Amino acid sequence: MARADDPSRILLVTGLSGAGKTTVLKTLEDLGWEVVDNLPLSLVRHLLATPLPAGADRTRPLAIGLDSRTRGFDAEGVVKQIKRLAREHAAGVEMLYLECQTPELLRRYSETRRRHPLAPDRPATDGILEERELTAPLKRWADHVIDTTDSDSNLLRQQVRDRFGGEDAPTLTVISFGFSRGVPRNADLVFDMRFLRNPHWHKPLRELTGLDRKVAQHIAEDEVYEDALERIEGLLLTLLPRYRAEGKSYVSVAFGCTGGRHRSVHVAERVAGRLRAAGFSPTVAHRDLATPPRDGIERSAGAESAGTGSTTNGADDEFQGE
Repeated sequence: MARADDPSRILLVTGLSGAGKTTVLKTLEDLGWEVVDNLPLSLVRHLLATPLPAGADRTRPLAIGLDSRTRGFDAEGVVKQIKRLAREHAAGVEMLYLECQTPELLRRYSETRRRHPLAPDRPATDGILEERELTAPLKRWADHVIDTTDSDSNLLRQQVRDRFGGEDAPTLTVISFGFSRGVPRNADLVFDMRFLRNPHWHKPLRELTGLDRKVAQHIAEDEVYEDALERIEGLLLTLLPRYRAEGKSYVSVAFGCTGGRHRSVHVAERVAGRLRAAGFSPTVAHRDLATPPRDGIERSAGAESAGTGSTTNGADDEFQGE
């Protein structure tokens, strides 16, 4: 039976080992959540029944971390216990599942020289595949899924703040990225900026980024720039209040160009500024800003000088020399 001193929110944090559970739990703790890691679910009911110290906030949200290392772990059993807890507590129970693609998990295990908990004496690949199978029922049941393949710890922390930080936390993330490295996996809205003129093919701008004024001026000189950006900003200003009215607590808007250094970066900054002026609080993340400029990547877009209808002789000469 639900009690008046139940936590205002109960969140189970699970997923693949190496996908970021520790980062998520630390971030939730910083946000004021009570956090317990690797507690057997059979003890959750005892935890909720334990009296809190005098003066403690009895409605403080609770996050519980569990994964394949948790004693007595059984995904189907976890789902059953979640259903029972949901019936017993007014706040209900939510689950966050942390996903990550296998090549990235292998890279992380290689860099940290850690052994996979399910394969201490075997290749990490074996443990990853086994854990995917073990946790598949939890991923299907999860209310929230975050794929951390393309996220560093800072971006993951921001995503957690967006989703679980409460009404006063930022609810909007604006991301720039390069299509050459793939679309951000957690983006809700994606806009392709490759129709704009490309500063990469103007040699004085190549080593600069979309944060530089000269690059911004170069992009803004495209004849369709102002009309396109005004339409995109108008669309976002129409959609974001509707998303909020429907209870969507976070929205990620991604702007992409070929390499993720010039056009997408500038547009993300401009749109974020427009949204701030309208009363929103976007967080801006430039995923590929630090990547070096490469002719081969830009050339793969199919046009050396998008928005101009021609190429420069200098660009052609460089291609011939590759």
